[in-house]
Amino acid sequence: MLHTSHVRRAGRKLLAAATVLAATVGVSVAVSTQSRAAVTGPCDIYASGNTPCVAAHSTTRALYGTYSGSLYQVRRASDNATANIGVLSAGGYANAAAQDSFCANTTCVITVIYDQSGRGNHLTQAPAGGAASGPDNLADATAAPTVLNGHAAYGVFVAPGTGYRNDHTSGIATGDQPEGEYAILDGTHYNGGCCFDYGNAETDNHDDGNGTMEAIYFGNIKVWGYGSGTGPWIMADMENGLYSGVNKGLNSNDPTINYRFTTAIIKGTANLWSIRGGNAQSGGLSTFYSGPRPNVAGYNPMKKQGAIILGIGGDNSKGSAGTFYEGVMTSGYPSDATENAVQANIVAAGYSTSSSTGGLTPGSRISLRATTSCCTSDYIRHDDADSKAVISAISAGSSATDKADATWIVRAGLSNSSCVSFESANASGQFLRHFNYELYLNSNDGSSQFAQDATFCAKPGNSGQGTSFQSVNYPTKYIRHYAYTVYIASNGGSNAWDSTNLWSDDTSWGVSAPWA
Repeated sequence: MLHTSHVRRAGRKLLAAATVLAATVGVSVAVSTQSRAAVTGPCDIYASGNTPCVAAHSTTRALYGTYSGSLYQVRRASDNATANIGVLSAGGYANAAAQDSFCANTTCVITVIYDQSGRGNHLTQAPAGGAASGPDNLADATAAPTVLNGHAAYGVFVAPGTGYRNDHTSGIATGDQPEGEYAILDGTHYNGGCCFDYGNAETDNHDDGNGTMEAIYFGNIKVWGYGSGTGPWIMADMENGLYSGVNKGLNSNDPTINYRFTTAIIKGTANLWSIRGGNAQSGGLSTFYSGPRPNVAGYNPMKKQGAIILGIGGDNSKGSAGTFYEGVMTSGYPSDATENAVQANIVAAGYSTSSSTGGLTPGSRISLRATTSCCTSDYIRHDDADSKAVISAISAGSSATDKADATWIVRAGLSNSSCVSFESANASGQFLRHFNYELYLNSNDGSSQFAQDATFCAKPGNSGQGTSFQSVNYPTKYIRHYAYTVYIASNGGSNAWDSTNLWSDDTSWGVSAPWA
């Protein structure tokens, strides 16, 4: 959808788009010999509890201690070539540097999330379904940066319209067979759309009635069931109902849970199911519901069909938002003790948001890409016509000057060394600074005022993706694009660029490889 509140200023020329090659080239990334995540993985723990994984998906790490294969595949826009992204070592973390190299100077989407269980239950682009046409969108491969024990990785950022699926699976529970599911999610990235799910769904992409699904749901929709507070909540999507307990509507024991990294668990067996959850960065799990199936006809016994979905509902409802890092499905109903051991393994993996600032190393070169849906090929650059900062499209086919205009050298913040300043890559000594809330490229005059105006503190993206840059001397204002011009803007205010419409998206930036 177009960014309706933004209008290109007259005379602004779009830069040339890259030529797309017809052939797709497959590239595999070799595994190096460093950085083990853990001696055992979550699926080793499930196996020891006699509830083995039958699907294991992660773009951040291996889920078995011996797994050394590919985690996911990316496709770049410049030539439609693909690359399989593996691990740094068997049982280790994702080789994010391989993705960064492969996707340099272009954009990438995640095309496949590989199943590590050996059963071939890979997730690919979801097709059309009863609720929405398809195929669904694929996730931007760089939109959900994270770090695990100091190692950069990327999650799966699901914007509305994005979805993955596998309708031809092996070993996934059907009928009333027992199963367990967990997912690590971004507890701050959600909405009230239907339905951000991970788990068991229909094999025909249609609503086949009560009990034909059993998936983890995360969000704050209140159409069916909901929990205490304002949400988000972990609930079970069992088709024709998101359940937070045995009844429809409010179940107060299911709390709002919004840890930045949230562990979400749903498990079910004959007339028994549970909701569990916790902080994926620390502590243990809590049980929010454990009891009979919903007291509505059709849920006992269950009629599960055994497809796997991510980011959508069973009928391809795709109005949801969320971020997925890892998750599994098991054969059998896992014990609480097994899940508690899995939670300890997850905590030990060391998820953090450090990547939002960790890539901003003084002296490094970067480009800053808009993440709003209108403008994902646009980058902050200085305008050759004047000294203003703008966003415009940059591609592999752009001129050397345009690429350099969109490249910045990260410097320790001129007024606060724990923050950053951005020096132009092709205009030495000139920095991005705000004046009357608009950003310009100006020479550093050495004054305290300039130093403050040119210093920004990197924060996790306000939209849940990328990085936001807070003005050091106007801390309620962040670098924002509006009408293709760049400002510092607050979320609401008297200026047009302070509009609340799309503020969180417009103030979130993808830190990308430099164009020059």
